[in-house]
Amino acid sequence: MSKLDVGVIVSLGRDPVQGIKTVAELGLRSCQIVSWNPQEWTAAAGKQLVEACAASGVRVSTFWSGYPGPAVWNFIDGPATIGLVPPQTRQMRVEVLKQAADFAAAHRLPSITTHLGFIPEDPHDPNFAPTVEAVRDIAAHCKTLGVGFWFETGQETPVTLLRLIERVGLDNVGINLDTANLILYGKANPVDALDVFGRFVRDTHIKDGCYPTDGEHLGKERPLGEGRVDFAAVIAKLKALGYTGPLTIEREIGGEKQLVDIRKAVALLEPLR
Repeated sequence: MSKLDVGVIVSLGRDPVQGIKTVAELGLRSCQIVSWNPQEWTAAAGKQLVEACAASGVRVSTFWSGYPGPAVWNFIDGPATIGLVPPQTRQMRVEVLKQAADFAAAHRLPSITTHLGFIPEDPHDPNFAPTVEAVRDIAAHCKTLGVGFWFETGQETPVTLLRLIERVGLDNVGINLDTANLILYGKANPVDALDVFGRFVRDTHIKDGCYPTDGEHLGKERPLGEGRVDFAAVIAKLKALGYTGPLTIEREIGGEKQLVDIRKAVALLEPLR
């Protein structure tokens, strides 16, 4: 079996050319491009990105697309602010994510990825069906462009995400498995979650962390190897499922320490990939 590529995350708004160079300097060939600001999704930025990737031999696995409006990363205000679930921002975000798909298609990026939000676990919840319709609307637009639409794990249980995918019913949807988010939100162990939705995993955030210790705040993210994720078991199960995508490292800090931790993560993943 060929080795899985290891990648990292590059910001579209923070000099993507230098970001792609850093990916290559780390000895990696894959990255996700992230941007929460539609004003950054310009033809000029896309051209810079494509040229930098071609020059460095780096492949973009997905365009991680955020959206305007509030997003509070906790258990109290998160359900009313994150993703496509809150009705007051839903339609605006649908249109923004369609713009992200247009940007991806124009620059031959294979997919867009985002957080859908706290998808209701109860399928009879009044927000569940409209969220499914919003996701289907975006996914159908992506499909006309030849673009995939991936959903990052975290705010929902694995079976809830599986139910949404089944209800959307399109073949260009999939999952960005964030190994830590399932733990940080207290929703699942990533090894076990793969038994539920593993066949839909298309990309990853290889991240570590600990479970929540109170009812208001997420668990704490940690450097790889210092949290609760069993990376050997996760990657072995991904391989057994036939996964061939990248192992995209995410470290949610900035500065020199981020690069130090990424280098350690690359070394940790080398015998597993």
